[in-house]
Amino acid sequence: MNERAAGISSDAPPEVSLADTARRLKAIFVGSAGNLVEWYDFYAYSAFALYFAKSFFPAESQTAQLLSAAGIFAVGFLMRPFGGWLFGHMADRHGRRLALTVSVLMMCLGSLIIAVTPTYATIGLAAPFVLLFARLVQGLSLGGEYGTSATYLSEVAHPEHRGFYSSFQYVTLIGGQLLAMLVLLFLQKLLLTPEQLDDWGWRIPFFIGAGLAIVIYYMRRDMHESDAFIAARALGVRESPLRGLLRHPREVAIVVGLTLGGTVAFYTYTTYMQKFLVNSAGLSKDTSTVIAASTLFLYMCLQPVVGAISDVVGRRLVLLTFGVLGTLLTVPILTALQDATDAWTAFLLIMGALVIVSGYTAINAVVKAELFPTGVRAMGVGFPYAITVALFGGTAEYVALYLKQIGYESVFYWYVTGCILVSLTVYALMRDTRDASAMHRHV
Repeated sequence: MNERAAGISSDAPPEVSLADTARRLKAIFVGSAGNLVEWYDFYAYSAFALYFAKSFFPAESQTAQLLSAAGIFAVGFLMRPFGGWLFGHMADRHGRRLALTVSVLMMCLGSLIIAVTPTYATIGLAAPFVLLFARLVQGLSLGGEYGTSATYLSEVAHPEHRGFYSSFQYVTLIGGQLLAMLVLLFLQKLLLTPEQLDDWGWRIPFFIGAGLAIVIYYMRRDMHESDAFIAARALGVRESPLRGLLRHPREVAIVVGLTLGGTVAFYTYTTYMQKFLVNSAGLSKDTSTVIAASTLFLYMCLQPVVGAISDVVGRRLVLLTFGVLGTLLTVPILTALQDATDAWTAFLLIMGALVIVSGYTAINAVVKAELFPTGVRAMGVGFPYAITVALFGGTAEYVALYLKQIGYESVFYWYVTGCILVSLTVYALMRDTRDASAMHRHV
């Protein structure tokens, strides 16, 4: 009999007071708000790539310029494993609050650099290299943000509603991407002409992101530390998180496997989709932005619903639903999208895909957190995840654009399907972390 069924786990739900609930909600709000700003800063790059690509790269075809911009987007992901390791170590040894505070300051720096970097026409090849440096800084920051915020939100959430509260990590992750889209829509429709956006208007969102990051820094500086970390420190847990992580090879492998298909599907239907609608389906920039923004909003609203469902039916069933539907329907959806000629068809197809992907995104953070004890949780959640995202999620857009450029775009659809199938195998073999959680363990 598992601990949950027996009712003997030390992870059992504690007494809930009004003050305790308020404290949890405040912690989740601060952690989530910072996560939103970090992801806004990171995704502003993707949202505005259609406008700034020509400012940083030599004039070739639109696909070639987007491919160069996507390459730097992917390279930024290569820093995420280093961020996962660095901030995972910081969070597990010195506290979640410190790691979250430092990460948002680094994201501010990266955004500010992009905002003020001269164009290729002004400083030549130095322009893409400065852009690359800024993205490396942002990648390092974001690599630490994911694991630490997932850990923090899971630890401050009430055990009976951990799936629901932890889903707000992806609410804010998607919210950051949506905010970048809304800034783009505002600039497109109300403030600037297309020529102004191409010339200098694309810098505005990066200035906004840098300013918001400063606000979040002051909020996070005063956030309370998680009780789980305080308890682990009181017990004298001081082992190197990376060394401790080596004692959990099965859990590390599960993190890699369950992330693989989900991260490729997520980046395919979110960051890449705006470009896909313009570059492959032939829709206008404005129309593709409206479609992307509206689907992202509904997708964001789905996350708490799916997270709450996982609190009732378990995490594994939700993951299996994503794996089965994603494996069966990815090729038909992407093929139909390529041939879509009107906005409503594209909207419905993307929305259907995102409903499926919600089975991964809403609960992947809590599943990973529930796999590891407190002493290595931030490292365990962040480091193997960051490696997987760097290799597969961050390169999804580049792979898609490259295959299109050489005339084999449909091969990408099967690539996404294969990645989801690998994850489906993991979901079928893993335990349900809701019922066999390691959240109550410190070592």
